[in-house]
Amino acid sequence: MVRVEQLVGEEMCPRYQRAVEILGKRWTGLIIRVLLPGPRRFSEITGTIDGLSDRLLSQRLKELESCGIVARRVYPDIPVRIEYKLTRKGRELQEMVVAIQRWADCWETTPAR
Repeated sequence: MVRVEQLVGEEMCPRYQRAVEILGKRWTGLIIRVLLPGPRRFSEITGTIDGLSDRLLSQRLKELESCGIVARRVYPDIPVRIEYKLTRKGRELQEMVVAIQRWADCWETTPAR
């Protein structure tokens, strides 16, 4: 287990900085949360996340795929069916998602929809 003293220092850890750059992009956390229960099609993701455009979802999925967080699977059905799912690396983010939800439930004052 990492102690707080190990996290706080004069220099920023480049791995931590890269992780925050990836995960801190708008919509990324919501996409990961939607994929936690299992594979989803593109339209299922956009249908779940209000305000997320097709263009931006496509861009985020490509970024997450290139980082090894999301995997894309193409089924040769007619019409072609494509699903996105979290890789093992992506599923490891579940604890982070749960921790953010706990924090939001405790401290966020925005009314629930």
